[in-house]
Amino acid sequence: MTDADFLAETRASYDTLAAEYTTRNRGELAARPVDRAMLAAFTETVLVGGGGPVLEVGCGPGRIAGHLRDLGLAVTGLDLSPGMLAHARLAHPDLTFVEASMLDLPVADGVLAGLVAWYSVIHVPDEWLPRVFTEFHRVLAPGGHALLAFQVGDETVRYTEAWGHPVALAFRRRRPDHVAALLGAAGLSEQARMCRAPQEFGGAMERTPQASLLVRRDDDRA
Repeated sequence: MTDADFLAETRASYDTLAAEYTTRNRGELAARPVDRAMLAAFTETVLVGGGGPVLEVGCGPGRIAGHLRDLGLAVTGLDLSPGMLAHARLAHPDLTFVEASMLDLPVADGVLAGLVAWYSVIHVPDEWLPRVFTEFHRVLAPGGHALLAFQVGDETVRYTEAWGHPVALAFRRRRPDHVAALLGAAGLSEQARMCRAPQEFGGAMERTPQASLLVRRDDDRA
């Protein structure tokens, strides 16, 4: 599969699901206090460090970007899917949302105080994950922080249908130690991690534990 294939399938799938995804996930964050705690810790870490611009990569309909804005961060959202971005702009007209790929972030070197990838790297094939993390390192300022969330496991689950719609989506579950090692190789050192048990939301139970990693760009290498 080429970059274009992977990106096109992910974009088309989320365009197809945008309206239902937005409706079904409304209020999800309010039901997940541990997740909110990690987002709050990330926010406070960025603000204590002096604040600055924050990018949410894979923002979908913007619920995490809106939450971070409410916590006091200057946040911009980025996503592949114009359908998702249309819902984000409707819900959060005060925020800026950009259509782009995390493989090539349209951000200058070293300008971000923070970056959030909330269940978005789960769709990135293993062979491109180092490239993505190198991009995260590139756009973060020295001392800047990134927060990633993902499902825990060792397998890739592929869906051809979701909520009655045809899709082509791969959900790549990964071990926190493995993700932390890849981030470390890209120059992003682990500061904290959380791993919680599966929870129920909207009548459905998560199938795996859920993890998040808080990392920091420690050096000033290009």
